[in-house]
Amino acid sequence: MAKKEYAFYPGCSSQLRGSASNYLVSVNTMCEKLDVKLTPIPDWNCCGASISYAAAGELTRHVMTARNFALAEQHLPGQDIVATCAACWLGGRETKDKLDASSQMMADTNEALKEAGLHYKAEAQMRHMVEVLVEDIGYEEMKKPMVKSLEGAKIAGYVGCQTNRPFGIAGESFENPLYLDKLVETMGGEALTKYEQKVTCCGGSLAFSEPAKSQKQIRDIVESAYDHGAEMIVTPCPLCQANVEIYQSEINRKQGTKLAMPVVYYSQLMAVAYGGNAKQAGLDGQVIPSKKLDEIAAKVVPVATK
Repeated sequence: MAKKEYAFYPGCSSQLRGSASNYLVSVNTMCEKLDVKLTPIPDWNCCGASISYAAAGELTRHVMTARNFALAEQHLPGQDIVATCAACWLGGRETKDKLDASSQMMADTNEALKEAGLHYKAEAQMRHMVEVLVEDIGYEEMKKPMVKSLEGAKIAGYVGCQTNRPFGIAGESFENPLYLDKLVETMGGEALTKYEQKVTCCGGSLAFSEPAKSQKQIRDIVESAYDHGAEMIVTPCPLCQANVEIYQSEINRKQGTKLAMPVVYYSQLMAVAYGGNAKQAGLDGQVIPSKKLDEIAAKVVPVATK
């Protein structure tokens, strides 16, 4: 039996060939080393983070998420639900808070779920993978599986906004959350603690409707990382990772810049530190390769002698 077990909500972006499929690869490698078991919720559906806000209405949005909760309670009773996607986690937290606070909305939600033979009991808790790492495992335990240090890697911790407000990570400041910095240091890297863009929005919701505004945000995020001597940016959010990585080439084309800053997930740092190769850490899925992380991943781990 695994040390920790959770009901897992993968989210659409982490599916095979999804935009964050390499994120899930690294999470799986990380969890194996930490003895954490993630069991996907059977028949889970999209959380509706984008389209349901735009057109479906509040009740429909909460029913979509509550269906996942009800399935987790039915098939994986007693287990917290863990999401790796910040948007999925944020939507899940909102749904739970709203339904817990409104008996009428809870009743309406369960009336809708009845059509699918489901009932939401409001027992399951919604957690982000980072919460599990920080609150359930802790930095000392995270350090134990390390076989490679990230020593020499200068890393800017970019939290973004969705994992920071309105809920955030327990005990962390909204203005200056430190968990990514602590995680980097735990893995032996150099956290650039003066990096002032760590909670700036990447403009994800504006990427298509107002690209100039979104790309202004991204340029600020990346240029600040360069100014602080970063070799890569690390983030807990798939939307932040995709936006900040992918749109650098568009900014270069439009504005004559030469941005090429790697943007990786915390789980990729950990997978490498735990001895994973580039494939096991999902580094082969990067648009902008992280030369430093690739080099560390390629190092041969010495065989332990008795």
